[in-house]
Amino acid sequence: MKHYRKIEHVRRHGLSLLARLGRYELAVLLCVSVLSGGVWGFIELADAVTEGETRSIDETLLLSLRNAADHTDPLGPGWVEEMGRDFTALGGVGVLVVIALGALGYLLLARHYRAALFASVAVPGGMLLSTLMKMGFDRPRPDLVPHEAMVYTASFPSGHSMMSAVTYLTLAALLIRVQPALRLKAYLLILAILLTLLVGISRVYLGVHWPTDVLAGWTAGAAWAALCWLVMRWLQRRGQVETEQSSSGTDAE
Repeated sequence: MKHYRKIEHVRRHGLSLLARLGRYELAVLLCVSVLSGGVWGFIELADAVTEGETRSIDETLLLSLRNAADHTDPLGPGWVEEMGRDFTALGGVGVLVVIALGALGYLLLARHYRAALFASVAVPGGMLLSTLMKMGFDRPRPDLVPHEAMVYTASFPSGHSMMSAVTYLTLAALLIRVQPALRLKAYLLILAILLTLLVGISRVYLGVHWPTDVLAGWTAGAAWAALCWLVMRWLQRRGQVETEQSSSGTDAE
């Protein structure tokens, strides 16, 4: 009987440890992987772009989204082109500012005041980083096809792609940290990823960015969002930012 109780104690302890790893440490490991992978990927990509090693694949991918008989014509009917402009607007400064202010208002109304303060620093900080990197690399815009949207800055990394990743993924990461329901966590994350992907793809479709510009924007933006999530979690553990409110049932983290 004593031997059985010892085995049962070990089993319960093991299950408890696995549950903790599944709930917390796996998420931390994933964010650390995204952060380190994003930084490494951006550095490698920037080096390849600077050396001109990506020119061939950039041209191939860009032209694959154009009519083979007329490179001035994007694939698809006119309504697809208009939808592309709609999607690219989701990464514009004006739209992102409205989205960020909306999320900030939610945090304030939910009385997550310190989380709101963190968000008001994290999102503008990522946008500033995007602008500085764009100025530093100063890569020319694609010249193979006409631009289907107005451009007035350098090409690498894609500002729309990076700023949308910074805004949507960072806000999702912060809202997830104060949201107890798992289904809502998943919804926010999936929505943020979808919006970020649509913005980036639309930039290549409209001919205003090389594919590697967009990929660089995605990797840098995802790395910034992962960093913000980790910092937010650390601050919550120190009691400097509001933690999640517990919820009943299996929806609680």
